Amino acid sequence: MAEHISRRASEQASICLLEQYQAVRSRSTALCEPLAVEDMVIQAMVEVSPPKWHLAHTSWFFETFLLKPHLPDYRVFHPGFAFLFNSYYEQVGPFFPRSQRGLISRPSVAEVMAYRHHVDTAMARLLTQADAARLAELHPVLLVGLNHEQQHQELLLMDVKYNFFINPLHPVYARPSPVAASAALQQGHASYEGGIFPIGNDGHESFAYDNEGPRHQVVVEPFRLAKGLVTCGEYLEFIEAGGYRDPVLWMSDGWAAVQRHGWCAPLYWERSDEGWQVFTLHGMRAVDPQAPVGHLSWYEADAYARFAGSRLPTEAEWELAATADNARQELTETQADRLEPPVGGMRFFGALWQWTASPYMPYPRYRPVAGALGEYNGKFMAGQMVLRGSACITPQGHARVSYRNFFPFEARWMYGGVRLAWDD
Repeated sequence: MAEHISRRASEQASICLLEQYQAVRSRSTALCEPLAVEDMVIQAMVEVSPPKWHLAHTSWFFETFLLKPHLPDYRVFHPGFAFLFNSYYEQVGPFFPRSQRGLISRPSVAEVMAYRHHVDTAMARLLTQADAARLAELHPVLLVGLNHEQQHQELLLMDVKYNFFINPLHPVYARPSPVAASAALQQGHASYEGGIFPIGNDGHESFAYDNEGPRHQVVVEPFRLAKGLVTCGEYLEFIEAGGYRDPVLWMSDGWAAVQRHGWCAPLYWERSDEGWQVFTLHGMRAVDPQAPVGHLSWYEADAYARFAGSRLPTEAEWELAATADNARQELTETQADRLEPPVGGMRFFGALWQWTASPYMPYPRYRPVAGALGEYNGKFMAGQMVLRGSACITPQGHARVSYRNFFPFEARWMYGGVRLAWDD
């Protein structure tokens, strides 16, 4: 009887994991449904990857870290895919240069979809055949793979938006859906007492990346944090006051970036006879002064904060405020399937990632996981800055108080916004 119950529990666990796997995988292909075949192979800049590559790479991940080591009779779909679709895992083997992903005309989109089907079929076998002990062994790697694919879902939308913006026709990815009225703008600021506080993953989440821990104590001075994000209207004041022409407001490298790239406004903004326009996944629109301003580099966020007589918050301040304000509740209130940030409403989650003043460095006592998966986060802890919160395109369940997003100082194509802080 006990053996029967154990077997039944194992079968139910297998079904649950398989359903979770299939739901994540289905969303990736659904995001590509509005795209033409020609859209699937474009790489408009080095940092962007073609949608076809995202679909293939996420399949490579499951093939490499789950199927090949754990399914004895697994047959790889194509031996060359291990080279083409490895992103940066040096311990796994050599990989095709990131800057040339847009040159891979073959495999075709149809072949990549066949590859995904091949991997999905094998994953179904792996999960349904595994007993309880094997499922326990597979589960941590499977969770990394699922969260990894969700990250690529967000990256895919970021990359499609940039690819479409470079196209002079400014194609529309999707027509806007009717949505509920946005909440009133969050104005003013909140004060937080200083002290010694714990930050980092507390173990209560169903999943967290290794870079979110270990949980540790930090000293925080009293501070104030804006209740809402900086709006387009507020950022327009910075532009019109000559913010992009005043070197006093900029870090030295930031001022060099302004000169090098000719920045005069956020990415996706264009000046027209009717005023400022912004490109969105719904096409070109007039800039809404009440919408949160996005697609800023860290340099621009920092320069604006200085212009506004404030500063960017540290990631410890951000996490302390989000925890104190019970921002987890916002995760359940975030409207799904938004492609652009809503006006007003969300304080910490669901609109734009928020730049912080913190460099992306390891927490005290941090150790990357063993093996090739240890390359996932740890080796990027140099030359990056931390963003906190989540964006409107962040998959549901993929945002949490301890999450540490990170990008280089000059990056603008991700959904990065600004929340101001002050010393109290």
